[in-house]
Amino acid sequence: MAGTDDAVAAEDDALYVLTAVLLTPAKFPSVLGDDYPEACAALGLAPLAAGYGLVLGQDGEGARWTVVVDDVSLVAVAIASWDCGMEYDLSPEEHTVVTALPGWPLAVAVAAPGVPAPHDPEPGPDDADRLPLVPPQSDTWGPAQRRLGADEIALQWASWREQIDDADFTTDGSAEGTSAEGTSAEDSSKKSEDVPLTGVQRVLAEARAYVDTPPPLGRVRSSFASGDARTLRADGPGWSLVARTDDIAFVLLDEEPGEVLPVGRGPELPALLEALDKMAVRPA
Repeated sequence: MAGTDDAVAAEDDALYVLTAVLLTPAKFPSVLGDDYPEACAALGLAPLAAGYGLVLGQDGEGARWTVVVDDVSLVAVAIASWDCGMEYDLSPEEHTVVTALPGWPLAVAVAAPGVPAPHDPEPGPDDADRLPLVPPQSDTWGPAQRRLGADEIALQWASWREQIDDADFTTDGSAEGTSAEGTSAEDSSKKSEDVPLTGVQRVLAEARAYVDTPPPLGRVRSSFASGDARTLRADGPGWSLVARTDDIAFVLLDEEPGEVLPVGRGPELPALLEALDKMAVRPA
């Protein structure tokens, strides 16, 4: 988290920096969309290949602002420093500021000292049709909440993985019984030939289709994991998938509020994950 003494220029006013996030093809706030172009569109930005940095803070009157800058390296260094517990003065040059958007797209738990409590700024004469950015509600379920759930699984993989007993999966990767949790990668391949796909089967079929027809940039992302494995993240219309290339996968669906559905490896899932990893966008 940034020090609240940091400040950058935002629409001729000082901004007290609270935190910052990257908006790049390989790493973007998933609450904004299933892929990088969709996330950019949510903020009215062009999907530049180099991406952006989003600086969240308050102005001198306490109003929430999200300042978009094109100095991605500076924001990345600041985030890395804060993650290591180090202080870093995030002060982008004025010429790097692309735009300043009212509100925050993410929940921020801290506030700048010495200014009024966080609140939405009053709309200016040219902002009558621009609603302030707001974080997703926590008491409902939808695409944003589904993607946030997948984010949490990726961050806390070990905790989620230890809840799954490998003995529940049969030798072909499916779990005993007929629940959605029992789906395996090969099940979807067989069923797609003669019946409509539902639930996890549909997700696996759509993920497999990504290998042949690449989806919009950022729908499949690969990041570091322990050992030689990678953490895979794939999203699509109504679904999110989180997996490790050396392990199982978890699926979340818009139509299954709050449910986390594990998918066993079996003989086909490893090949699917390997193929997705080869085409995935990776952090620089």
